[in-house]
Amino acid sequence: MKALVIVDVQYDFLPGGALAVKDGDKIIPVINSLQPKFDLIVATQDWHPADHGSFASNHPGKNVGDITQLGGVDQILWPVHCVQESRGAEFHADLGTSNWTKVFRKGTDKEVDSYSGFYDNNRQQDTGLADFLKNKGVYEVVIVGLAADYCVKFTVLDAIQEGFETTLVKDATMAVNIQEGDFDKALQEMHQAGAQIILSDNL
Repeated sequence: MKALVIVDVQYDFLPGGALAVKDGDKIIPVINSLQPKFDLIVATQDWHPADHGSFASNHPGKNVGDITQLGGVDQILWPVHCVQESRGAEFHADLGTSNWTKVFRKGTDKEVDSYSGFYDNNRQQDTGLADFLKNKGVYEVVIVGLAADYCVKFTVLDAIQEGFETTLVKDATMAVNIQEGDFDKALQEMHQAGAQIILSDNL
């Protein structure tokens, strides 16, 4: 079986949000057009406590973009985003959700961040996504969502490591692009790891 994995299409990652991805909202119609092609659809949701260690505001003297240690790994500090029960953590209202089977929340442990939909950044905890998909007989995943250079990239890399045939839909993702070219670098890294990268018209 083939599954669609929708990564973090939440208000805080969309234009007007706390950690907005430029033109991130443009992928929503593309994702909606893909959903009828799948019998199994799951999503990931950033779901941080307010005191999460990835927030620059929780580190006196530190600024957004600074690097610190969190959970034993290097951590870039972000603006406060996707706080549990906040509007910013909600999925965009235009995103179709009625056919989703399950939502996997991540980033719930204040001591470590979680970009991937499968594992925390220090790989000490997993969300249950891999086991869920395998128990459903899934052998191939198609990944879309936000952002290409962080949560999408690490979800793709972990999907490959978990043994899934993995495809990224290029026009159904956008990048933060802290550094110019981060999107292209992320695409190259995913491709080199074994991901197939396609456009939605080719699915």
